[in-house]
Amino acid sequence: MTESLHDAAVPARTDWRLDEVRALFGLPFFELLYRAHGVHRARFPGHAVQVSTLLSIKTGACPEDCAYCPQSVRYDTGVEAEKLMDAAAVIERARAARDAGATRFCMGAAWRNPRPHQLAAVADMVREVKSLGLETCATLGMLTADQAGELKAAGLDYYNHNLDTSEAYYAQVITTRRYADRLETLAHVRDAGLKVCCGGILGMGETREDRVGLLHTLATLPAHPESVPINQLVQVPGTPLHGTAPLDPFEFVRCVAVARILMPGSWLRLSAGRMEMSAELQALAFFAGANSVFHGDKLLTTPNPDADEDLALFRRLGLVPETAAAGDGQRAPD
Repeated sequence: MTESLHDAAVPARTDWRLDEVRALFGLPFFELLYRAHGVHRARFPGHAVQVSTLLSIKTGACPEDCAYCPQSVRYDTGVEAEKLMDAAAVIERARAARDAGATRFCMGAAWRNPRPHQLAAVADMVREVKSLGLETCATLGMLTADQAGELKAAGLDYYNHNLDTSEAYYAQVITTRRYADRLETLAHVRDAGLKVCCGGILGMGETREDRVGLLHTLATLPAHPESVPINQLVQVPGTPLHGTAPLDPFEFVRCVAVARILMPGSWLRLSAGRMEMSAELQALAFFAGANSVFHGDKLLTTPNPDADEDLALFRRLGLVPETAAAGDGQRAPD
């Protein structure tokens, strides 16, 4: 790579080669962080962190066999199946999230793909949440082109559909849905004009080459996802991945740094697994280019640091929630 990775004029690329991604992973740790932080400061010059809240609006009884997921009907994890939440209850939670400092409200439902009446109910929720002044996001499983269009018409801003891991390792984690199915949904979301929220889960027993493959796939989509969740596996008793050897924390930070270099204008969100991350590890991840988190004491069904704990960490690091940054944290143009 001959161009300067610190140059803000360097456009976001979607033609990264696998060997380039491998080379980034192979850099000395501090050299990698130095480069990633330079890219981050060029694109996001402030110290703002975008804050989202995630609510499970329909929990449990998912027919998929994702080996990490406590909501799968195939595993005994103690998660009880629940019906779709009442819209008024969802709006109440969204209002509370806004008042606690969130700027984006994400609604998740444990479906393989939504049925027409289910999608219509979520679309109504989107309209109401949007009216509160919040950005809206949903994760409902696979979508058709028409369903993506319906959500766009309702005012949805982001649709989350993670790739989870590399295509090569995917069958070791999920067998009920193909990698191509996930890419197809992402295409429908992009074509509908929705912003894409797409990332993966680290620490599922994959190799570094799988992490290279995941980030390479994300960075070579037709357009970079506007938001990239970077999850660390939450090991839930009863799921097949419970007992997996934990990922080296420095390797997690490496992934954040490489993602920042590959996708310079995307929001990189520290998502699941933060309960097991020290303040020092999170600080390194923010330095490496992470600039978004989930607020709230729960991510769907797993624990998450509460808002007060996050705000205390922000104060220690001199970070500010996006709403208090007067626009400093806005996504830089590509």
